[in-house]
Amino acid sequence: MLIPLSILAVFFSASILLSLAPGPDNIFVLTQSAIRGRVAGGVITLGLCTGLIGHTLLVSSGVAVIFQASPLAFTSLKLAGGAYLLYLAFLAFRASAAKLSPFDNGGVSLCQLYRRGIIMNMTNPKVSIFFLSFLPQFTNPERGAIMLQIVILGFVFIISALMAFGMISLLAGCLGGRLQQSPKVQNIMNRIAAMTYVALAVKLINAEM
Repeated sequence: MLIPLSILAVFFSASILLSLAPGPDNIFVLTQSAIRGRVAGGVITLGLCTGLIGHTLLVSSGVAVIFQASPLAFTSLKLAGGAYLLYLAFLAFRASAAKLSPFDNGGVSLCQLYRRGIIMNMTNPKVSIFFLSFLPQFTNPERGAIMLQIVILGFVFIISALMAFGMISLLAGCLGGRLQQSPKVQNIMNRIAAMTYVALAVKLINAEM
């Protein structure tokens, strides 16, 4: 076996804790699930985890090193991510209250939500750099190809993220479903989401390598 089960168990436990720690991705799942419902949150979760597949492949192929070594590449990607977050903040601020059913998405298609999850994750260079520093700690050249070990660890992390984000979307969706009965409360939730996206955008834009 390339990676012993004991090491995978430790890695999986650490990944769950890291996925639950407050960050742009799970905050995005939380706010969107509360506003649009648990189905929307689940689709966004799938989008975010699809983005993690991209980061895993970037790290395993060595491309992620570029973001760590090139200030221009790092800055360009984080500015794109910050701009996208500001765009989401604009959409949230403009959104009006609407009574949503558990399977409604507030007028946004599932494909759009899925795409938002991918863009949200892939435009954050900190994820690639995090993977670049975190995944290799659990590899060992004596066990075989490092690239394959990183891919395995990346997909284990994705499974943990699916579980953690899925739980967040379910809980936030259930809570949001009750709050959405009041148009006033829903407008407040939209404003809070907008301010949250602005804060995340500022944090990402000011992030250092």
